[in-house]
Amino acid sequence: MTRIILITGGSRGIGAATALQAAAEGYAVAVNYESNSLAADEVVRQIRQAGGTAITVQANVANEDQVLAMFAKVDAKLGRLTALVNNAGVVDQTSRVDAMSMARIKRMFDINVLGSMVCAREAVKRMSTRYGGEGGAIVNVTSVAARLGAPGQYVDYAAAKGAMDVFTLGLAREVAAEGIRVNAVRPGIIDTDIHASGGLPDRARDLAPQVPMQRPGRADEVASSILWLLGQSSGYVTGSLLDVAGGR
Repeated sequence: MTRIILITGGSRGIGAATALQAAAEGYAVAVNYESNSLAADEVVRQIRQAGGTAITVQANVANEDQVLAMFAKVDAKLGRLTALVNNAGVVDQTSRVDAMSMARIKRMFDINVLGSMVCAREAVKRMSTRYGGEGGAIVNVTSVAARLGAPGQYVDYAAAKGAMDVFTLGLAREVAAEGIRVNAVRPGIIDTDIHASGGLPDRARDLAPQVPMQRPGRADEVASSILWLLGQSSGYVTGSLLDVAGGR
């Protein structure tokens, strides 16, 4: 069976590292992006140059119509999905809750929670034996912020990732008998450009002393954990939340 994977937010950071590792393991890869087509094209170029199969698929995961079109393109170009990595997500400027606007909170949940749930819904329709599928695996990229709370910085982000942790547990039990495993990876301080989008480009290095391992993690280290959860080596693992946080 051809293994076909969709990685949301696959053009940079953890998503791009996961796409490259998945291709190296023989997956046909769909690299989702919202606006940075050049970055997504570069990931696909690297995969194809190494002899792999990959396509780009544009969609804002908070837009249901765009998500449906994205899955339809994967169906048409690659075939029936067998793996999904819900990696697309956003942070915002650091803020206390009493200074957060409704627009900020809604954006946080629209992208980080609702979009991932809709993507999972569509993946289940393709993977589940209930719908004629042959099974598959879903990995949600959440965050250790879900158990730390991110006070004074990103409480809304932490709450959204906490929601995804609970969604992971519930969906895993719901579809376990239908050939689908659902797990989450919870990264800690990882050195990617997501920190810059929140206005703190040096955050990973600044917080390194707070990590027991005394360094930020790398995107490829998180990607390796994701690929393990997707693969047969973790065939009896579902409903698990795996921290990749250097002991934090």
